[in-house]
Amino acid sequence: MRKPAIALSPRAANRVRLAAILGVLGPGLVSGFADNDAGGITTYSVAGVKYGYELLWVLLATQIVLFFTQEVGARLGLATGQGLTGLVRERFGVRWVTFLTVTMLIANTGSIVAEFAGTAAALSLFNVAPAVSAILAASVVILLLTRGSFGKVQYLFVATGIGISLAYFVSALMAKPDWGLAASSLVIPRGSLNGAYWLAVVATVGTTITPWGQAFIQSYCADKRLGPEDLVGERLDVGLGALLTNLIAAFIVVACASALAAHGVKIDTNSPTAIADIAKALAPLAGGGATVLFAVGLLAASFLGLGVVPLTSAYAACEAFGWETGVNWQWREAPAFYGLLVFFIVFAGLFVLIPGLPLVQVMFMAQVINALLLPFVLVFVMLLASDKKLMGPLASGRFLQIVGWTGTALLVLLSVTLAWSSFFVKA
Repeated sequence: MRKPAIALSPRAANRVRLAAILGVLGPGLVSGFADNDAGGITTYSVAGVKYGYELLWVLLATQIVLFFTQEVGARLGLATGQGLTGLVRERFGVRWVTFLTVTMLIANTGSIVAEFAGTAAALSLFNVAPAVSAILAASVVILLLTRGSFGKVQYLFVATGIGISLAYFVSALMAKPDWGLAASSLVIPRGSLNGAYWLAVVATVGTTITPWGQAFIQSYCADKRLGPEDLVGERLDVGLGALLTNLIAAFIVVACASALAAHGVKIDTNSPTAIADIAKALAPLAGGGATVLFAVGLLAASFLGLGVVPLTSAYAACEAFGWETGVNWQWREAPAFYGLLVFFIVFAGLFVLIPGLPLVQVMFMAQVINALLLPFVLVFVMLLASDKKLMGPLASGRFLQIVGWTGTALLVLLSVTLAWSSFFVKA
């Protein structure tokens, strides 16, 4: 005989609902924090050095698009319990999922190389050799992802993201920015609007909204066993993640704009040591502490990216072929998942040790590839999200479809512009 339900007081019921919402948090926050990886920090730093506060309006504009795309990805995971490539295989067949998976893995590999480059740049400020930094980073990330539990991995990701936020917030404060000019630049586009300027605009968009981030949040929701009943909590999660992503980006731009651009400091952004040079240049103008915080933030962001992007790659490959996937499995239960995870990390770690490799250019080109791939990913996402048979009550309505396809079309335009500018416009 079923026991009668225990009646809860309104206060107790509210606490239970709050606990349920907090239990959902994770995918959106981790995905948002990881968007500000080594490639992102490179792009934002260069934007601040070259254009001052002028590109802050781009961050506010991408805030809306980032929230929407991540929310759609989360709803796909909540409604189906599957990752993106698994759904594409079921709905569109082997050819399309092969195309999507291969191109995503190519883009992700570039991003993983960028994370190692970021680690090398950060640790070089403490006189650590690139080979040592690569071995250290690869070892730590592999041990974390293959030996840690799902909960520990998630909490560490979130804690790292919070640490990055604080580091760059303090760096921005130490640079003594013109907050009035920064605030006005959020809503008023400024600058010469030439080809190089628009290249910086689309690069900023391309590093904020990424294809791997779109796939990651869906797979993470599925891996966490979240369902349609968790929609409210996941929307809060996605909203916080998107907000914090752009706040961190703004702090980086403000720190570099106020401490370097405002004082006429010139940095060779094509130099392999450009990011380290930016961090060092902060010292005489914002204090040595700003350099250390900038370096620590870059190191933490690189480690976070090294955890998330290979994880996304392993998710995508295993889901495409129907193999067991997820960090809750033991190695013997999901050998393909963990084998691919280790392969992506080790390959990228070895690649970054090529002598004379232009690390900053590698990080930038990773954003170019991401931007080129993003429209393909979003087309699949929008088609799946509007399928009522697949999505049930979480399917996109007419308004969301209009917003989604409009945003996708704009991102297609930006991606084409970025590709064209990369080959024909000199920064």
